[in-house]
Amino acid sequence: MTGRARGSTLLALGALLASPARAHVVSMSSGDLTATGARAHYELRMPLYELPHVAHPETALLAHIRFSSGGRDARLAAHACSSDAARALYICTADYEFAAPVEQLDVECTFPAVVGPTHVHVLRAQLGPEPGGRRDQAVFDQTFERATLRFRPPTAAEIAISEFCAGGLRALAGVVQIVFLAALGVAARSRRELLALTAMFLAGQAASVLGVPYTAWQPAPRFVEAAAALTVAYLAIEVLALPKAGSRWLVAGVLGVFHGLFFHLFLRSTGYRPGWVLAGAALVDIPLIAFFGWGFARIARAAKRFHPVQMAASAMFVFGMVWFALRLRG
Repeated sequence: MTGRARGSTLLALGALLASPARAHVVSMSSGDLTATGARAHYELRMPLYELPHVAHPETALLAHIRFSSGGRDARLAAHACSSDAARALYICTADYEFAAPVEQLDVECTFPAVVGPTHVHVLRAQLGPEPGGRRDQAVFDQTFERATLRFRPPTAAEIAISEFCAGGLRALAGVVQIVFLAALGVAARSRRELLALTAMFLAGQAASVLGVPYTAWQPAPRFVEAAAALTVAYLAIEVLALPKAGSRWLVAGVLGVFHGLFFHLFLRSTGYRPGWVLAGAALVDIPLIAFFGWGFARIARAAKRFHPVQMAASAMFVFGMVWFALRLRG
């Protein structure tokens, strides 16, 4: 393969990997609904950086969340939306009317269809305006668009399953996370090193999740996204510029700390417990890293003369830098 052909291939791979970069890694919104009798008041808080591509957000957002009870849809009686520049939020309030007093609430939320495929919406609901009213909560994303809120305390098993599954889904919430897992597979030069990289990455991720809440630092979503992009680029540089460097496991641990910030933001929004969320994420991360490591090892042996590891690392470097630049602009 000539140098020109190889360069063209790398640019094509980089463009392919960077194409979904419009979707945010950290894409979350929250909402609170209070139902009193047959009426309900809902407040949606959407980060402003999610909305530049959304046409007419004052109607598009509320059109993608639907409430019903007793098999009958609620009627949207009134709504208003405005930007809160001080908090960098777009806030919509809405009043709904139901056919009968609400005892159980069915919700359909399709915000990912209008905001982006990685978007997560956290809905907290309460029956009655009193502080001690019955409460429930649901988390919606592209894979979970419907939920029933029964306003009863969930069992310990329901909590564990919900939080465990949420952790697994969050591990795959963005393309940059998957590319980084692939980069770990590329960086490993042996099975033993792959095991060490995986263990240190998960340890760094856990250290970030458990440690950041005890500090005064609250990372902004834009910083977390930019940092995640740079972790991909840095690991690619490690493979390209330092092919024989030792202690690569230490690098994986440090980079895992930055990826843990995404889970920190998710836990801060949902109130979920770190243990179950991290366990669910690890159950997804470990097989994926193993698959990427096995796949790249086979490709490297079968097509050694084309330098596939170096080509993959170069494409990942382009991906990381393009994503980083887009996040700085956004």
